[in-house]
Amino acid sequence: MTIIMLIFVMALFFGSIGTPIAQKFAIKSGFIALPKNDRSHTTPTALLGGLAIYAAAISTLLLITVFTAISLGGRFRLSEFFSILMGASVVAAIGLWDDNRPLPAWAKLGAQLLPAIIVFLAGVQVSLPLGALAGWGQFINFAVTVCWILFITNAVNYLDNADGIAVMTTAAASASFMIIAILNGQQLVSILAAAILGASLSFARYNLPLPRSSIFMGDSGSLFLGYLLAILGIKIRIPANDIQITWMVPIIVLGFPIFDTVLVFISRTRRGVSFFRGGVDHSTHRLSRLGLDGLSVAFAATIITGALGLVAIFITQATLSEAYTVAIALLGVGLYALWRLEFRVSYKFRTGEPGAKFTD
Repeated sequence: MTIIMLIFVMALFFGSIGTPIAQKFAIKSGFIALPKNDRSHTTPTALLGGLAIYAAAISTLLLITVFTAISLGGRFRLSEFFSILMGASVVAAIGLWDDNRPLPAWAKLGAQLLPAIIVFLAGVQVSLPLGALAGWGQFINFAVTVCWILFITNAVNYLDNADGIAVMTTAAASASFMIIAILNGQQLVSILAAAILGASLSFARYNLPLPRSSIFMGDSGSLFLGYLLAILGIKIRIPANDIQITWMVPIIVLGFPIFDTVLVFISRTRRGVSFFRGGVDHSTHRLSRLGLDGLSVAFAATIITGALGLVAIFITQATLSEAYTVAIALLGVGLYALWRLEFRVSYKFRTGEPGAKFTD
C-alpha cells in the first residue's frame, strides 16, 4: 500500500512540474492547436500536454521499479511490465506524430496494432473460456485482445473533445481500477493505475475550463491514457468471484467512453457523416447544448465514471443474479440516454461540414 501511495504522489509531483514546462515549450516551438470548425475550442492552445502526462507516469513507474525491483519482482513478471511500458511509449509516439503531422485514419489505426501485438506476445491478453472452440483459442483471444485495446484506446481519444473531459474520466476510471486491484491483491494493476491517476490529476489543473484550458493533451496523451486503461481492463482479476460475473467489470468502469463512442457512431451513420473525422456531436457537446457550462460537463463526466466505478466494485462481490440484474439495469439506462440524446432532443446540424457543428 505504501508503494501505491508513493507512486501516486510522485506522478502527481512530476506532472505538476512537467505540464507548465511542456506548455512553455509548445508555445515557443509552435506546437499549437488552432481553432477549427470541427472542434469546440475557439482560441489557439498549447498542444504538448500528452508529453507531460507520459513523462510523469513513465518516469514514476521506472524509478519505482528500479528502487523496489526486489520486492516487486516476486509480485509480477517484469518482462510483462516493461512490454506494457514499451507499448504505451509506441502509442504516445504515434499520437505525437499525429499531433504534428495528422495521419490518415487508417494509418493511425493500423500503427496501433504494433503496441497491441507487443503486449499480447508478453502475455497481456484476454483469455476466454472457449470450450468446443478451444482449437481456435489463441486466434480468438488475439482478435478480442486487439479489438479491445484498439476500441478503448480510440474511445478515450474520441472523448478528448472538450476541456477536462478525457483527463477527468481517466482519473475516475483509474481510481476505480486501483481500488479493485488493491482489494484483490493485484500489484501490477494497482501501480499502473496509481501512476495514471497521479499524472492525470496533475494535468487536470491546467486542462479544466477555469475559465478555459491552457494546454491540451493532444493525441499523444489521449491515446497513451486510453491504451493504459485498456491494459488495466485486461489485467484486472477478481479471483474470489466467478468469471461469468467479473468479465463485465472493466466494461462497466469504462462505460462512459464506450457509450460516447457508440453514440457518435450511431449519430454519424444516421447523418452520413464520417466516423473518423472530428466533430462537436459527442455526448459532452450535447450536455453543453442542454445548458451545462464546460466545467459542469467535465464534472458530470467524472461523476458518471465514478458512479460506474462504484457499481463495478459492487459487481466484484455480487452473486450471479445480482450482477446480471445490475448489468441489465445499466444497459437500460444507457439505451435511454442514447435515445434521449440522439432521438428525443431536437438538434440542428449545420450541413456541409464534416464536424456537423451545432447551430441554432
